[in-house]
Amino acid sequence: MDRPNNSVAEDTFFQVNKSLRCRGSLLDLSTPKIMGVLNITPDSFHDGGRYLTEKESVSKAIEMLRQGADILDLGAQSTRPGAQLLDQKTEWSRLKNIIPAILHEAPDALLSIDTFYATVAERSIDLGVAVVNDISGGEFDPRILDVVQAKQVPYILMHIKGTPQTMQDNPQYGNVIQDIMDYFSIKIQELKTRGIHDIILDPGFGFGKSVEHNYTLLGGINLFRMTGYPVMAGLSRKSMITRVLNIKNADALNGTTVLNTLALIQGASFLRVHDIKEANEVRTLVSEYVRVQKSEG
Repeated sequence: MDRPNNSVAEDTFFQVNKSLRCRGSLLDLSTPKIMGVLNITPDSFHDGGRYLTEKESVSKAIEMLRQGADILDLGAQSTRPGAQLLDQKTEWSRLKNIIPAILHEAPDALLSIDTFYATVAERSIDLGVAVVNDISGGEFDPRILDVVQAKQVPYILMHIKGTPQTMQDNPQYGNVIQDIMDYFSIKIQELKTRGIHDIILDPGFGFGKSVEHNYTLLGGINLFRMTGYPVMAGLSRKSMITRVLNIKNADALNGTTVLNTLALIQGASFLRVHDIKEANEVRTLVSEYVRVQKSEG
């Protein structure tokens, strides 16, 4: 497979889905969307322990929406490398009051649930969540695909090699882009057979990849768009930044901005980020760059 060049990804090259059905309306993807990360956990790698209470979570959610987040991705357990996975009862106990509290204050907000448990996904959707974000691609709890099918919500299909406990134990690929493209092709066919058509692809930066794998995938976003589905880039403050720069994740905002810029130029439709204001500025500047390039081309 040819490697992509560094030019702006044109929608005329690949016919990528331009909208998703969310809560009875269409989410326009003609401009990239920003997904804000809201971790309701004590141990997530960057913001663990900051938003454990209902008041803290709602306040942060409103702040992110005001800064320009299009979707908020709620997660109630850490999936950082080496994390021990929670049972679904504990995960749900952290979410059940916070989801309705956020929607009470921001009834039009689009929420995503970051879970691989079918029961947690179903209960979240019943409370008003619009998107399911599953790091396992339906592998950890296959019943989650039954829920997505029945509820007809968009599904974020992520690639992971192994589990959070094992994924960084010397991950190996033949060709990382081709291997993940093959994975997506098989999974997309399974989802389409089930009648699931609103799909977002996530290559899974940091989920069973070396630093080199991650940068190869970043350069391959335009290739994943060849499937016809939008691609999400979750690069925010990850080790592919901190290891290269030899810094802590608390100091990785500038590096995140650089990689988010590259992701949008390569054609990403979604940025999953901790820092909304900065991501929104990236989106605005890259959009202006693309506009000018098109007008002069």
